[in-house]
Amino acid sequence: MLKKLVLSLVLLIWAAPIYAVQPSEVLKDPALEARAREISKVLRCPVCQGENIDDSNAAVSKDLRMLVRDRLQAGDTDTQVIDYVTDRYGEYVLFEPEKTGANLLLWYLGPGALFLALIGGFFYIRSRRKASEGPASPALSSDEQARLKELMGE
Repeated sequence: MLKKLVLSLVLLIWAAPIYAVQPSEVLKDPALEARAREISKVLRCPVCQGENIDDSNAAVSKDLRMLVRDRLQAGDTDTQVIDYVTDRYGEYVLFEPEKTGANLLLWYLGPGALFLALIGGFFYIRSRRKASEGPASPALSSDEQARLKELMGE
């Protein structure tokens, strides 16, 4: 019985984003509704942080969904709607911030650090190989070679 209850609870939590957009929010024009859904996918919920406003049940996400739909009905383009929301809430609401200014540091710091780590790893492995090979042994003189043959019984 407990397993069924836990399974039901897990399934309800898993399916919660399905019910984020309420039927009352859906636009009658399918083309505008499709545009609203696409815009909602690139806007982050300010409360949930890991969800877009289309999947979030937070009140602010509902307000943002309604704002997007109102702006689309007013005749704004997709870019104008995104710019309006960004101006109002800041770049934080974008899942992919613009690649300008200080954001360039965030965009390229990760790949740059990976590149430097690969170069450092290459030189480290190369130096370890040289160290494991050890110094080259000097060549034996003819007297040493004769003594070695004598010791080896040749």
